[in-house]
Amino acid sequence: MRNPPLHRYATRPGLYFTDDGGADVVVRSETAGQVWLCVLESIDQPSAFFQDSIRLFSDPGTSFIQQIHEFPVCTRIIEHLYLRETLFRMDGPNYGLWYVHLPKAWDGMRYGYRVDGAWDPKHGVRFNPYKFLLDPYGKGVEGAMELDPAAFSYACEVKDRKVIGSAYGEMSTVDSLGHVPVSVAIDDRDIHKHEGDPDHPHVPWRKTVIYEMHVKGFTANAPWLPEELRGTYAGLAHPITLAYLQNLGVTSIELLPIQAKQDELFLQEHGRKNYWGYSTLSYFSPEPTYATKAAQEKGATAVRQEVIDMVRALHEAGFEVIMDVVYNHTCEGGVEGPTMCWRGLDDLAYYRHQKSNAGRLEDTTGCGNTFDFTNTHVVTFAVDSLRYWAKRIGIDGFRFDLGVTLARLNGEFTQHHPFLYALRSDLLLGNLKLIMEPWDLGNLGWRTGQFGIPFAEWNDRFRDTARTFWLQDVDGSSDFGRTQMQEMATRLCGSADLYATDPGRGATASINFVTCHDGFTLTDLTRYNSKHNEANGEHNNDGSSVNHSANFGVEGVTKEPEIIAAREQAAMNLTGMLLLSLGTPMMLAGDEFRNTQDGNNNAYCQDNDITWMNWDWLYSPHKTREMRRLETVSRLVALRKSLDLYHHEDFFTRLTQLGLLKPSDRVKWFLPNGQAPIERDWFDLSTRSFTMRLLSNSEVDVCIVVNGVAEDRQFHLPADSKWMPKWCSAEVNGRWPGHGGHVESDDAAEDISVWMQHVQNANETVRRLAEQAREAAAAGDGTSGASVASMGPVAGATTATDANDADNVRTAEFRTVRASRTAANAASASGVATGTDADTDSVQNTEDTRLLRMTAALEMVGSAAAAAVSDSVEPLSSVDDDADGNGDRAARTDKPAPLDDNVWTMPALSITLMKQIQHE
Repeated sequence: MRNPPLHRYATRPGLYFTDDGGADVVVRSETAGQVWLCVLESIDQPSAFFQDSIRLFSDPGTSFIQQIHEFPVCTRIIEHLYLRETLFRMDGPNYGLWYVHLPKAWDGMRYGYRVDGAWDPKHGVRFNPYKFLLDPYGKGVEGAMELDPAAFSYACEVKDRKVIGSAYGEMSTVDSLGHVPVSVAIDDRDIHKHEGDPDHPHVPWRKTVIYEMHVKGFTANAPWLPEELRGTYAGLAHPITLAYLQNLGVTSIELLPIQAKQDELFLQEHGRKNYWGYSTLSYFSPEPTYATKAAQEKGATAVRQEVIDMVRALHEAGFEVIMDVVYNHTCEGGVEGPTMCWRGLDDLAYYRHQKSNAGRLEDTTGCGNTFDFTNTHVVTFAVDSLRYWAKRIGIDGFRFDLGVTLARLNGEFTQHHPFLYALRSDLLLGNLKLIMEPWDLGNLGWRTGQFGIPFAEWNDRFRDTARTFWLQDVDGSSDFGRTQMQEMATRLCGSADLYATDPGRGATASINFVTCHDGFTLTDLTRYNSKHNEANGEHNNDGSSVNHSANFGVEGVTKEPEIIAAREQAAMNLTGMLLLSLGTPMMLAGDEFRNTQDGNNNAYCQDNDITWMNWDWLYSPHKTREMRRLETVSRLVALRKSLDLYHHEDFFTRLTQLGLLKPSDRVKWFLPNGQAPIERDWFDLSTRSFTMRLLSNSEVDVCIVVNGVAEDRQFHLPADSKWMPKWCSAEVNGRWPGHGGHVESDDAAEDISVWMQHVQNANETVRRLAEQAREAAAAGDGTSGASVASMGPVAGATTATDANDADNVRTAEFRTVRASRTAANAASASGVATGTDADTDSVQNTEDTRLLRMTAALEMVGSAAAAAVSDSVEPLSSVDDDADGNGDRAARTDKPAPLDDNVWTMPALSITLMKQIQHE
């Protein structure tokens, strides 16, 4: 039985191309008096609707709004915009929907809506036909809102970038067309669109390592990319970018919002931008400014295709793509905000209103408005949008910003909310990764652990525990901390107190993180006690004042080697706890190479070098601290992925909750003396050293050894096995667990970094520095680091900063190159050419050659990670050879313990992974 015409659209708004060359258009407005579809054409081209429309002319006695009521189809010329607007009166409402069939429609067609109805702001009704509105289901968007009275539905004026007027005053009669964005139609009916697509990786939760990044910020300063690809979707899909991510070892790329955004009114009034993107303008359209200029010039279809190509490239490289989405509020803000879409279509239906005052909006988001997820059609709208991104674009999962807001019924949170059930039961969405941010700003807004299957959730308790134990307690120089062993054990074991809630739900539902986009970077956590958000223009009043951070005696950048070393080890302690805990780890992009935001913990409005990744360290001919941290972190990621212990989902579910009365048989706990802790030890704040043993039924066991005191300490490891160290946070400072009564310290040895030699855009100053360094190494002439550095800073360095500042990643770290290890030898070992010819080739050779060389350099990081999983050769460790922290990594063969002795001395303030030795 065939459905009657338009029947399939009864509950689905949108623009649908039809086989007759036209389109069926449907939009929802439950309380409007009349709706028009408006199509925009350039006046220097023939109109597609010439025979169907009536031409309107200016009439001093009649407004154009009155005129458009008279005709089913009419056209007006807008000379100052060089546009022709054709308006089609829509039929409706039919169950809240309005319909029209366009006789002609085309890919790239610009369109929108005008809606007429009552103007009664005190009761939440704000219809204004003078405002041109986006299609909520539009797949493309063009243009941006201007800070102009035309963008507001109420009469106002703008003086000194401030909007002056009352949202409850008279209706504005200024046409907004030309001052607001418009929708762009995209014809995606091609049934062959997914042919040749790579398979989705579908990484199991138990094997997932998430990497949170900003599309623009990650590559905006990337030296391996040509200028036109920096900060774009295409730049993220570039082979070298993908090679970097592969060598780091993460499995799933979580992108900050890439749905089209609009700066909030507050930011526009203060002349700033919304960089993060948590201010959505269109839920079906990608953000066009992240596309290449070439794609932007071609239009919305090309922008969308660049996003699809990025996702395909990431899939082909083995990565999942998770997208941050913001369905809790829109960019329209509070009632004083602009009217661009939902407010003009149906304010009462889309937004939550205060029960006692319908003219005011409920706000559990801190952004002025809140979507009304008690309205079935709002739930449908969100699900349709998510399905579109999953099915058409290829997204593998979603992280929901302020997820508690999406699950409030009558103002109160419930895990039985219809929206959550809609996600669970959907055949497509229910099988993707769904991650909730389990809090909002409303009443009882903290709901960590309460969403249930199949949702994972950000674990802020893990974040705060890790920071407190490794930063606040350490920097406080006290024998007693703030964190009990019971709390640490619970977080290390996947937070069963929070996530072992449903049968089968357990550790993998805990998204463990120490840092994210919102807050300090990992490096800044160890540099600043207090936030430094002065650049945001809010007198440092924005952002959280509770960071659980530590500056180790000096606020900000320092030259003191002891402080630098303490900070580096603290950062590795946090990273070690993150990647060695049960649960799903999430890293923040840049933490693996000491990225900093100069103490800004709320950089949402900083679209500049504060938030863009700083890759200056790639130019150094020596392995800087950035490179050494990158290698250390990538080795730890590789170790985690190689251990099947982390690939089981049966740790601490509802049936095996962690607790003293019902311990799990998969984990054992020991004090440094080798004894099991008794009850008082779990709650003794002075107990800061312990061993956690994870037992496996199919492979070797591992021990995570925590030494939380400021002195080297002996640990008696379980006597039924022999152990060897595989990773230690103290190795960044040249210290390693020692068998017996003391720790080991490695001799220093430097390497020339092959990264700089093959960065295609390095300038001549950088190349000259590298050449002098190589010549000095080959001749063994003892040229001093000072003389090398005196030739000038690296490209892009902040020249106003002291070039000798060892803790500043924006300055050169050029030092003496040892005669015993030349750049040629280092490059030869990796199969990469060196010398002047190599420098010249990096500029003159073809793009394929440059990509090959850069990939070879990246593989050096990968080789360190690969060595980490080997039991025959112990992975390399880092060491500082002098006070300024420019020492380098030395090779060391494995030294397994004698079979009759399990006493190991752990470096002060460290976390260590010990692996069981298998006997032949």
